[in-house]
Amino acid sequence: MSKQSKRQIDRRIQQKNRKLYGRGIFFIVALLFALFIGRFFYIAVFKTANGVDLPKRVAQLYASKTEVKAQRGTIYDANNQPIAEDTSTYSIYIVLSKSAVAFGKRQYLAESEKTKAAKILSQNLTISYDQVLKILNPSDKETYQVELGTAGKNISLETKKKIEAANLPGINFKESQARLYPNGIFASHLIGLAENESNKMVGVMGLEKIFNKQLAGVNGVRSFEKDVRGTPIPGSKVKTRKAKDGDNVYTTLDSRLQTYLETLMTQAQEKYHPQSMSAVLMDPKTGEIKAATQRPTFNAQTKDGLNQMWRNILVEDGFEPGSTMKVLTMSAAIDSGIYNQNSTFKSGTYKIDGKTVDDWNTNGWGNITYRDAFIRSSNVGMAHLEQQMGAKRWLNYIHRFGLLRSTSSGLLNETKGSIEYKYPIEQANTAYGQGINVSVLQMMQAFSAVANDGKMVKPRIVSKVVNPNTGKTVYQTKTKVVGQPIKKSTSKKVLSMMQDVVYNQNGTGSAFKIDGYRIAAKTGTGQIGNSSGTGYLTGETNYTFSVVGVAPADNPQYILYLVMKQPKTFANGTSGEMPASVFNPLLKRALDEKQESSTTSSTQVTIQNEVGQTAATVRQQLSNSGLLVVEVGNGKKVLAQSENAGSVKLSGERIILLTGGEKVMPDLSGWSRSDVAKLGKLLGIEFDFSGSGYVSSQSVAANKSLTGVSKVSVQLK
Repeated sequence: MSKQSKRQIDRRIQQKNRKLYGRGIFFIVALLFALFIGRFFYIAVFKTANGVDLPKRVAQLYASKTEVKAQRGTIYDANNQPIAEDTSTYSIYIVLSKSAVAFGKRQYLAESEKTKAAKILSQNLTISYDQVLKILNPSDKETYQVELGTAGKNISLETKKKIEAANLPGINFKESQARLYPNGIFASHLIGLAENESNKMVGVMGLEKIFNKQLAGVNGVRSFEKDVRGTPIPGSKVKTRKAKDGDNVYTTLDSRLQTYLETLMTQAQEKYHPQSMSAVLMDPKTGEIKAATQRPTFNAQTKDGLNQMWRNILVEDGFEPGSTMKVLTMSAAIDSGIYNQNSTFKSGTYKIDGKTVDDWNTNGWGNITYRDAFIRSSNVGMAHLEQQMGAKRWLNYIHRFGLLRSTSSGLLNETKGSIEYKYPIEQANTAYGQGINVSVLQMMQAFSAVANDGKMVKPRIVSKVVNPNTGKTVYQTKTKVVGQPIKKSTSKKVLSMMQDVVYNQNGTGSAFKIDGYRIAAKTGTGQIGNSSGTGYLTGETNYTFSVVGVAPADNPQYILYLVMKQPKTFANGTSGEMPASVFNPLLKRALDEKQESSTTSSTQVTIQNEVGQTAATVRQQLSNSGLLVVEVGNGKKVLAQSENAGSVKLSGERIILLTGGEKVMPDLSGWSRSDVAKLGKLLGIEFDFSGSGYVSSQSVAANKSLTGVSKVSVQLK
């Protein structure tokens, strides 16, 4: 074959290959195109890709969700006055960097505006003009933004609005949930605290922690469609899942008695300087705690004093009760039948297994009866009674009175107590309150049996929990009898002896007489163990001084138990006068109020929404219903009111109405801290409180114009 013919064959083969290759490419492209068309057709028809719902994904891409915060429930006193409630606070920051420009608008504070900003901020915050100006001019010129320290935190809504009214670019606010405790020092360890954790209020102690789940509520969600710029699309659906506000907790505390108790305890603390103090006032028939507090304590609003004591010593601390234990010893002796009113014993000292039991008067009073032993507070007499009962029977009564176990009150970390009961001397010691550790709440429960015809009731501080969304009561406490350790006849005999402690010439409780009322009481002086655990401290003030009182003795309505540990001084008085400084005035006020309420029926008034109504008509209607009406402003219409619609007030309580026109300062004399706080909330004025109790003086005089007033100092007594 010639070379020419060979080349022609090669060309034909190459042409054929190119055609085959071209056809292959064509078919591949056609196939891919068909696949793409098929895919697009599938997506268009079924609107899914790789298992993803495309319309849903697009909706998510162009949807925005906003969390709707639930309001934390309010904690109320027995008269529906708020003890702890939700509020919002703001923190301020000022942008200085000239790079802060958005959509062509300046978002920073210009150099020329700094003096004006310093003036506005210093007028509305607790910081001086010079301090603000220094902060607004940092040495580092590249600083993007600055803050004002503590002065720029926890700012109220009213103060925020005043600052915003200056229209200064660069001044910004960050909102935070906060908790308002309008009464400051007010059963603080019982009510507890809620703090902002990750922009959510969480209970960290007390009732705030115990009922955190109920108080917290459930946040809602608001969702809507937006465009690529984040602007809501007109006509798009807005879906809202409403927030469910937290439940409200109602306590048994009487605000008037609680506030007075806090005042008396503070005065005693400043006068006697005890290491610790506690006091509880309880209704022995229902177990309702009307007032309770401790020292050291803290101001729940400012947190001042919180680092001194986190524990609720009413339930968490155990102590040797001393001679108040003799109330239970005598009850057990009478109830068991071993008490003989005619029997006598030799007082002063008593030997048990070679160990000596001493009376506080070691010389004794000669041969005396056991009734006289109770009146004179003889340790020897109680040791004899324990020996006659026997260790097993006496221990049984200790258990029957609820000691050595939790009261199950629902309060946190409640101690069970402890006892040293192995040897005869230890068993005898417990009869006069040594060698046994109890809590204040355990003793209150035990004392209720003596004051309540032998029936022992559980102490309680919460009366009910209410769902504000439905108005339904979701939890309610009731009087709970937890035992009957003694007979009714026994309780009557012991109450009679407790009256002799106060009124008999040999009694140790003469300091606790109260004019107009018959008081039954028992004093106690408990020894305190030394640090080595080998004995007790010495010195006249190294004791736990206590008193339990029941009043009126013929028809008990209150038990008051007061414990004062290791005072530094008796302040030129006696050890009895020290607890009496709190005991007598508090119990007298409680009895007086009880007497007044029984002779004068208090009318309940349900508050209506009066906003927009004629002020003169509203004032007349509320006054006719028995409320104390305070009108701030001289306008014709009600703009705001201090009480929420639906809340219940008692006749004689205060309601504040805000109207238009010129506003002048009311006379705050005798106002409670809670009422003053409500006034401040209505007016947007910050009140600075000092002291405790009721208003005795104010920095802005009554009837003075409130124009330009942003802060008022108030003294409580």
